Amino acid sequence: MSDKKVNEVIIIGSGPAGWTAALYLARANMSPIVYTGKQPGGQLTTTTEVENFPGFPEGRDGPELMMDMEKQAKRFGTEIIYKEVSDINFDARPFTMKAGDDEVSSHAIIIATGASPRMLGLESEQTFWNRGVHTCAVCDGGFYRGKTVAVVGGGDSAMEEATYLAKLCEKVYVIHRRDELRASKIMADRALGTKNIEFIWNSTVEEVTGDTSGNFPKTTGLKLKDTQTDESRSIDVDAMFLAIGHIPNTAFLNDKITLDDEKYIVVDERQQTNIAGVYAAGDVHDKVYRQAITAAGMGCKSALEVERYLTREGLAGE
Repeated sequence: MSDKKVNEVIIIGSGPAGWTAALYLARANMSPIVYTGKQPGGQLTTTTEVENFPGFPEGRDGPELMMDMEKQAKRFGTEIIYKEVSDINFDARPFTMKAGDDEVSSHAIIIATGASPRMLGLESEQTFWNRGVHTCAVCDGGFYRGKTVAVVGGGDSAMEEATYLAKLCEKVYVIHRRDELRASKIMADRALGTKNIEFIWNSTVEEVTGDTSGNFPKTTGLKLKDTQTDESRSIDVDAMFLAIGHIPNTAFLNDKITLDDEKYIVVDERQQTNIAGVYAAGDVHDKVYRQAITAAGMGCKSALEVERYLTREGLAGE
């Protein structure tokens, strides 16, 4: 690709937000280019089955759903480049960015790089990932109806996950490394008052245990360590849900765009950042919902706003 070409819009990221934005822009003849990043398809490619995305009554395999979104965007003319954007110059117009050996220019940008769940850093987490180790109760809690699960964390997200799972599961353990919660009082009281939620205080997870003899690993328990006595204990669970936060994928922006104190991109109601012509969609700015369908909706909004911006500025079709 010639570095002299100025593109109408470049989309950074290839999850539900990125592919939806690409679909809308391609159908509007805006010739979008998608830089997929190091994980094409985003977090859904690590999910075995998606049951809460509308239009699929029997559920849909996560990687297949993302491949279908990619094919749909490509069908209407989206150009796809399997590289990761490493730097953007917001100081001049058109914007320029680097991706590998490429240096490309664009009149508008949609940032849809998502967020990565914070993990404990255990080898066993990877062994049982999506086989009993999860980061989204709304996404995967339904697989454990009537079973016993654990939630790791002490903030509002952990309490929300626990109370949601308590409606589905027979027993929910909440494992927290301290003896008091960081959660807001209303969220803490709700979880503490739920009969089938049991709190395990001053404890950390040392290991996820389970059966690895078959084709697919199966979680059966957790090994815990008391943070005060160093004593170990084991509990039987069918799954562990991590609720210790997410890390927005914004490091490559080098604080050149307005971020909040947790490094999420700040946007207005139209998905626009503090820089005209630059929009953000999905989990890279959404720390509340973090769902595929909401990310797709934001991708749609950002695409419509880019189309209006380019038309308003007389940049469409250049």
